[in-house]
Amino acid sequence: MSTEEFKIDGEELLAKLKEILHEGNIRRITIKNEAGDTVMEIPLTIGVAGAVLAPTLAAVGAIAALISKCSIIVEKK
Repeated sequence: MSTEEFKIDGEELLAKLKEILHEGNIRRITIKNEAGDTVMEIPLTIGVAGAVLAPTLAAVGAIAALISKCSIIVEKK
């Protein structure tokens, strides 16, 4: 399993998350604030459909409005 970390502005969070999900082969996504505290953790399973992720993406949009800088940690298979 490999891990990637992206440091981005809060306003870019939703777009980057959608880009990462589109790549596929993702096991877990963790969103952390500037202080390094985990804000949200999204475990993903094989075959997760877009409709299932819609509420999660809405929550990510709300989080993006509240934080200025964040990190996305992506665990790949």
